[in-house]
Amino acid sequence: MPIKTLQIPTPDGRADAFAAFPDHRERHPGVLMYADGFGIRPVLREMARELAGHGYYVLVPNPFYRHGPAPVIDLPEHIGEEVRPALMAQVMPLIEKHTAERVLSDADAYLRFLTTQPEVGAGPVAVTGYCIGGLLATRTAAAHPGRVAAVAAFHGPVGADGPDALAGITAQVHFGHAESDLTPQTLGELNRALDAAGVRYTSEIYPGTIHGFTMADTDAFDAAGLQRHWDRLLPLLDRTLAGS
Repeated sequence: MPIKTLQIPTPDGRADAFAAFPDHRERHPGVLMYADGFGIRPVLREMARELAGHGYYVLVPNPFYRHGPAPVIDLPEHIGEEVRPALMAQVMPLIEKHTAERVLSDADAYLRFLTTQPEVGAGPVAVTGYCIGGLLATRTAAAHPGRVAAVAAFHGPVGADGPDALAGITAQVHFGHAESDLTPQTLGELNRALDAAGVRYTSEIYPGTIHGFTMADTDAFDAAGLQRHWDRLLPLLDRTLAGS
């Protein structure tokens, strides 16, 4: 599965990115994948390759490109609990500076770039994200109704913008929550907000998981949770992008 290194033009410069896609001369449905807060690294390339192997063109941008190319901070091969606090102290200022205005400006640029690649077919795209990337994916879908056919977010703070922010979503949605991230009561409140917004969705807590469970290079990794994530994500994309 080839990996192509890319530069995406944005109003604030050029975002470094990579794309994974099947190695044959056809067009494929496009998927915009947002990384977690630790950004582009080998585990994201592995996940993008896995998704591309199911017939998708997967674009993964560096959301913190304004601060330098990925990896923006030095990362160990494995992000254990002993190093996580120090890494988060470096990551959180980047997240705080990535305002909603920047997110939406970048989303416009990313989608424009994705949909004009020669390997990407016509039609709507999907957006997926992990951790803070789940919130970026949700914001992208809400800002681009009709253009984004599916959005999936995993262990992400998807309700952080409040219930009104969900109203613009016309995409089909899957939210996969870590058990440590929200209570059943909070899940019920989120799901009621999705119902009120008329969103077609599934939203569930993945049993036995903690925040970051999809990331195989962290202590939070849960193999069953990652497989459940694929079991939810792939059918969602198949339903919504099959004609693209």
